[in-house]
Amino acid sequence: MKLFLILIAVLGLGAGGYFLWKKSPVDELAERIANRPTTAVVEARDIYFAVTAAGDIGPADQVSVRPEVDGRIAELPVDIGDHVKKDALLCRLDDRNLQIERASRVQEIDGAKLQLQKASRNFNRSKQLFADHLVSAEAYEDTKTDYDLSTNALERAQSALKLVEDRILKTKILAPFDCTVLTRPVSLGQTVSGAAGFNSGTEIMTIANLKDMIINAHINQADVTRLTAGQAVDIQVESVPGLKMKGTLERIAPQAIIKNGIKGFAARVAINDIDPRVRPGMTALLSLPVASAESVLAVPLAAVFTERGERYVFVKQEDRFEQRTVLIGITDYSFAEVQGGLAAGDIVSLEQPAEFRSSKATNSLSGTRISGPLGIGSIGAAGNAVGASKGAAGKAESPTAERPQRKAAGS
Repeated sequence: MKLFLILIAVLGLGAGGYFLWKKSPVDELAERIANRPTTAVVEARDIYFAVTAAGDIGPADQVSVRPEVDGRIAELPVDIGDHVKKDALLCRLDDRNLQIERASRVQEIDGAKLQLQKASRNFNRSKQLFADHLVSAEAYEDTKTDYDLSTNALERAQSALKLVEDRILKTKILAPFDCTVLTRPVSLGQTVSGAAGFNSGTEIMTIANLKDMIINAHINQADVTRLTAGQAVDIQVESVPGLKMKGTLERIAPQAIIKNGIKGFAARVAINDIDPRVRPGMTALLSLPVASAESVLAVPLAAVFTERGERYVFVKQEDRFEQRTVLIGITDYSFAEVQGGLAAGDIVSLEQPAEFRSSKATNSLSGTRISGPLGIGSIGAAGNAVGASKGAAGKAESPTAERPQRKAAGS
């Protein structure tokens, strides 16, 4: 009986292995290719063309707070996440040594004033005696020099007092604007160095205005010529599903840089209305509308072929296909607008029909099947923009032509 059960188990494993062998990935791929559609119907749809990019959200105003003088932290009333009003106290350093130095400078000023009074009396008396020819010119010049030296000493003492008082004022660090404390790496009682010291001083905290946020993005060099400052931007935040915000393209850097191996231009986008869930450091997905076409005839990109700069499709006529030249408009990753050459309801082939295949290869924009967006008219330069069709999900990466009857982004 035991031998019989073992035999059944072996037969079952063998049958399962044979089934898995028969359903190999190659067979599954061949089955999918055989079942894929080979034709499509020309129909109206909305095509939306936009440039997309990703960027990091950050505050428009962010400040690293560092003291200007050395000292020990005597007061630290704020912590991470606190909201602080403008001119409120962020940190105060111990100023007892500076107060002692200030008192010493005040005493020096008092002594310099007394010395100046004495020198002034001697100079005035000597001046009168010299006028009466009762003292020599040398004695008169000596009293004048003593008076000038006393005046200079008083001025130096007063300047020294102003420097000490200025250092005392710098022991109090106030908020330059309404802000939020992002970081605070120091603690009460810690000794810190001034900005003129080593490594530009000790960072006490980092503050930022979270009411004004921006997005720093990297725009591909193929797309930057289609964008202008002031253009509207649609924003999505990866960390907050479903959140959509509006923004404005503030500026694009004049010089290209290489980031993650891609040459492009740094761009800054201002967020118009900040959602309280948005925080610095989150990743934002940007969509910058370039052009759109509503309710226009469209065909899949795979149906459009090109040869010697001429675009054409294969249209079904009863039981055969005929080659027909078409004029292509706005495209995205999935569909192309047809401006001429086709009518609604026409059936087009998604691959080159057998009767048109010959030894002379027919060039398409991406081999025999179009996988990216087309240019318009004579514009065929490869782009890197991303579009989305409102009738079918998709993204595009190509240039578009400017068409008067279509509305462009920002208009």
